[in-house]
Amino acid sequence: MKRIGVFTSGGDAPGMNAALRAVVRTASGMGVEVVGIRRGYAGMIDGEFVPLGPRDVANIIQRGGTILLTARSKDFMTEAGRATAARNLKEAGIEGLVAIGGDGTFRGAERLIEEHRIPVVGVPGTIDNDLYGTDYTIGFDTAVNTALDAIDRIRDTAASHERVFFIEVMGRYAGFIALEVGIAGGAEVVALPEVSISPEEIARTISASLEKGKRSSIIVVAEGAYPGGAEALFRAVRELSGFEARVTVLGHIQRGGSPTAKDRVLASRLGAVATRTLVGGTSGVMVGEVEGEVTLTPLYEAVTKKKEIDIDLYELARVLSG
Repeated sequence: MKRIGVFTSGGDAPGMNAALRAVVRTASGMGVEVVGIRRGYAGMIDGEFVPLGPRDVANIIQRGGTILLTARSKDFMTEAGRATAARNLKEAGIEGLVAIGGDGTFRGAERLIEEHRIPVVGVPGTIDNDLYGTDYTIGFDTAVNTALDAIDRIRDTAASHERVFFIEVMGRYAGFIALEVGIAGGAEVVALPEVSISPEEIARTISASLEKGKRSSIIVVAEGAYPGGAEALFRAVRELSGFEARVTVLGHIQRGGSPTAKDRVLASRLGAVATRTLVGGTSGVMVGEVEGEVTLTPLYEAVTKKKEIDIDLYELARVLSG
């Protein structure tokens, strides 16, 4: 290959810029040109292509978000939209793509491969850590540390006012952020989409904590753990027990900010390997890291196979909450 494209798509994640930097500089070292595609699949359809060289990606490794921007494209969901995107890529001389994003990004990549034979290699960039085939996704560690910092601060207020706080973190379908933040933040309860927990059980846990002399509690709730989120869960607990509490939704604060060292290193490693994999002639795979080793997982498996939480960690959270 003489020219490849790179784009970021879906929700932004800290470390995307580090991955982009690695793609550009690795390709440059191989004598391969890189074209950046702005606004993901939407930019592919609109022809928003910019040449990228080593100097264009200087001083971005520490920046959150993505310098290429990101967007969701309804047009790309249609055959006509994908045909336009493929035509634009071919006219620009782009022979393959590095896609940085999550499951929606990779599903779109699969369509480009199947319908238009455009080679694509994926790099897992999502704070949710929900892609099969990698222990950690780019942005997850930063999101956990951002949420943990907020929870530490809230705990100070909870202790000062002898109050219960329900804190909602991101994770509509996956509880990886909630689990790690819950353990690191010393939460009395961690509510995950993967493990059923009832308002009755939470009410009993809070009561037991009060009986042990605890005057404040932190309940960490993944947004998809209960219909209506942390606010609805709190109301259900209050109806059962009469406990008063406060609800804090951390929301999109978890997506932003400078990536941690762990995310910068992971993004750099996976971006470089993805580039070498694509230029080397392999397509339709996601580059990941499992037990410290780089792995290649078919895109289809990355988005369709269920990545399970570590149940031992969940049990540890329950034990340590006492």
